[in-house]
Order: sequence, then C-alpha cells, then structure tokens
Amino acid sequence: MQSRTLPDPAAVVTLLKPVTWFAPMWALGCGVVASGVPVAGQGGRIALGVLVAGPLVCGASQAVNDWFDRHVDAINEPARPIPSGRIPGRWGLGIAIGWSLLAALVGTLLGPSGAVATAVGLALAWAYSAPPLRLKADGWWGNLACGMSYEGIAWVTGHALMLGGAMPGTRSLALAACYSIGAHGIMTLNDFKAIEGDRAMGIRSLPVRLGPEAAARLACAVMLGAQLVAWVVALPVVPMWARVAHAALILVQPPLMLRWMAAPRERAPWYNGTGVLAFVLGMLVSAIGLRAGVAAW
Repeated sequence: MQSRTLPDPAAVVTLLKPVTWFAPMWALGCGVVASGVPVAGQGGRIALGVLVAGPLVCGASQAVNDWFDRHVDAINEPARPIPSGRIPGRWGLGIAIGWSLLAALVGTLLGPSGAVATAVGLALAWAYSAPPLRLKADGWWGNLACGMSYEGIAWVTGHALMLGGAMPGTRSLALAACYSIGAHGIMTLNDFKAIEGDRAMGIRSLPVRLGPEAAARLACAVMLGAQLVAWVVALPVVPMWARVAHAALILVQPPLMLRWMAAPRERAPWYNGTGVLAFVLGMLVSAIGLRAGVAAW
C-alpha cells in the first residue's frame, strides 16, 4: 500500500476532536448567562465567542495534543489520525500550528479581553502537551491546566464578552474557579483509558501515580467538593429554586460515584455520561441562578 503524502480530510476533523468542544462552549454559555446582560441583539458576538472557545481554541489544543502524544497513541489508540498514517509526516504539527494561529487571529475580533483570553487558552494548550513544560506529564498540573482552560477561562470570557470586556464580579469569578477545580476530577476520568501507554511513556497521570482506585476516589472528592463550594458561593444571591435544583444535582452524584469506584477503569466512560452530566447541569443552574439574583438587585 502506498503511503499518504497529504492528510485525509476526514482525519483532520477527527484530529480536531469535535466531541471535546462541548465543554468550553458550555462554560462560555454559562458565563454569558451569569452576566445578567440581555442576549437580544448579541447573537453575533455570542456565536463568535462559541466559535473561538470550541472549534478554534479547543480544536487547536486537540491537534497539539495529538501531535505530541503520537507515540503514546501508537500504544493506546493506534487508529488515531497520526499513528495510523492518515495524517502523514509532519502534517500534524503543521495543522496544530496553523489552527492555533487562526484561533489567535479570530480571537482578536472579541476585543482586548477576548484576545487575551484566547492567547491564555492557547498558551495553556501548548504548555499542556508540548515540551519543555508538557504539563500533562504530571497529572496534578496537567489536569489543572485543562480545567482552567475548558471551564474557568471560558466562563470568564463569556461573562466579560457580555460586559463589553469588563471583568466579572467576584461571585462569578469564584464560581468559575470552583468549576475549574471540579474539572480537574473530570480530566482524571479521561486518563483511565490510557494507563498502559502513559506508564510506558513516563506520563504520570493520576491513575498511573496513585493507581486506578485511589485516583477514582480523589477525582470524586475533587468534583464533589468543588460543587459544594460553588453551591455555598451562590447561596446568598440565587433564588430558592436554584438552591434546591443545584443541591439535587449534587446529591444524585454520590451513588453514581460509588458505582464507578467499584470498577474505575471499566466504568469511567459510563460515569462520563452520567455523573458528569449532573456536574455540567449544575453549572448552568448556578449561572441561571446568579443571573436571576443579579436581576433581583
């Protein structure tokens, strides 16, 4: 079989991993909602923010990660675009650089604060995957970088976008920080599928460092603790319905966590589709509750 010289277009889409775009787009939307600013007439600005957060910045981060993880993926996921040869040679690196430059350029259309947020998100993406920092080599720092980029920065960007670039209030910033920390646990979930390759390549993810059972317990504690703090942060200003709804979404998670912890490697994908759903719905409830609280003032 003749080797490819040009990337397979379908493989380029796979490289940018559209399924991962949801997290930053959702967080940006939560920031928009939390701002309390009417969305009427702001559709273009919001759509541009979603484009930058998801397809561009997150897409670039996935391309960067796949290039610098190509040797790990050859063990864990040999069908991925780069190790499979569907994106040949150094095309993977070229796409990562080009997509990052495109994201930075489009990010300038969001104004000074949006441009800075885009630059910070891209810097974290490269620091996470690329030497010399390669934060993902340490599960503590790598997960924190992802949580900040996917949740906190996106939330703050959405809020600031609606304020014309002004910094959000302290309560919104505190919620963004809580969900960034909670996402640290969510990122640990994604590491269970790559334990063998990570161990072979010297990547000290938390499941590699601590073992699957201890890593699962830690991830649950981080996710649950961050949400409880977020509930307390929002408590003084959100209406009663938001307090009750958010509390209910938090309370449904411990039984799901117990089931996941009984078989952490096998059930990590299952928990991603159940417990994490309650987590992200709690983010939205917090944002809507904060919006209602702002309007009441």
